[in-house]
Amino acid sequence: MATSPNWPKFALADKYDAIIAVDDCHATGHLGPKGRGTGALTGANVDIITGTFGKTLGGAMGGFIAGPQQAIDLLRQRARPYLFSNALAPAVAAGSLKALELADKADDLRATLMAHTRRFRAGLAEAGFDLLNGETPVIPVMLGEASKAQELAAALDKRGVYVAGFFFPVVPKGKARIRTQMSAALSRDDVDFAIGAFAEAGRELGII
Repeated sequence: MATSPNWPKFALADKYDAIIAVDDCHATGHLGPKGRGTGALTGANVDIITGTFGKTLGGAMGGFIAGPQQAIDLLRQRARPYLFSNALAPAVAAGSLKALELADKADDLRATLMAHTRRFRAGLAEAGFDLLNGETPVIPVMLGEASKAQELAAALDKRGVYVAGFFFPVVPKGKARIRTQMSAALSRDDVDFAIGAFAEAGRELGII
C-alpha cells in the first residue's frame, strides 16, 4: 500500500498493510478535486469507499461500494443488505451514472455550494444558533431536546422553509437537531431568506 504523505494519521495503515475504508456519503460529489471525496481531498490511499446516490448526486435512492474486485466479490456473497434487497431500478442506476458524470465536471457548482455553505453557517452562528463544527454542506443545528426540534421545524415550515427534526433514536439522547443541507441550486437570496426564517423562528421560540 502506498504511503499517504498528506494524511499522516494513515501511517499505521501503511505500516501494517491495513485496509482503509471510508464512508463518503457526506463527501461524494462535492469534496475533493472533481468531487471525488475524502481520499482525493486528503491525499489518502483509500481502499474501500461507501457512498450514496442521494445528497450531492441528486437525491435518488440507493448507494454504492467501490473497491478491489476481491472485496466486491466477497460482499456480493456475504453482505445481507445486498443479498436481501431488490436491485436499483434501471432509471435510478442510469440517473446516478449521469449524476457522477456531471459531478466530475462541476467545479463551478462546487464553488457555489461551498460559498452558500459558508454564508449559511455564518448567518446561523451570528444569529446565535449552536452548530456542529464542520465545513461540509450538511450543517446540523443543535437543539438538545426533541420538542425544540419539532417546534422549530413547525415554525420554519410556516415561514416557507421545510426542515425535519432529528432526535432519539436517530441521534443520541440530548442531541436533537435540525440537519440542514445546502444546494448549489439555491441563490444567495434563498440562503438569506432561510437565515432570516431561522432567526425569526428561533427568537419566537426562545431558542436564541
